[in-house]
Amino acid sequence: MTDSPFLDTNVLLYSVNMSKGNTPDPRAEKAERVLSLGGVVSVQVLNEFSDIASRKWKLNWEKIVGFLQVFESICGRALPLTADTQAAAVAISRRYGYRIYDSTILAAAVEAGCSTLLTEDMQHGQVVEGVRIENPFLRYQ
Repeated sequence: MTDSPFLDTNVLLYSVNMSKGNTPDPRAEKAERVLSLGGVVSVQVLNEFSDIASRKWKLNWEKIVGFLQVFESICGRALPLTADTQAAAVAISRRYGYRIYDSTILAAAVEAGCSTLLTEDMQHGQVVEGVRIENPFLRYQ
């Protein structure tokens, strides 16, 4: 197991702090602190970030690539998704009832040897295949 947590997409999204209006999202500061400590991400996490940044936030690709480079400098190279990752994700989805996209994040965290997955999208405190799910944003919900 590694001490580095696996970071779900929402950690990256909040760290960028693309809040609308004058009220900053209170989760942004927490996400920035979490990200500054490093972690592990997969290609899926970066793709989900890119999708939201381009589709919802309407950022241009130069800006998105800049963010991806920052994430890589902090977290290292993203883990690839393989057929083995997908097969493990299907097994996790069947066993625990998570959607396949969340299960793929979990499967990647397991493959990376992470003991913790930081996300707001899954059941806080649950342990899946040796990975503990923790929601770093609980106090903001």
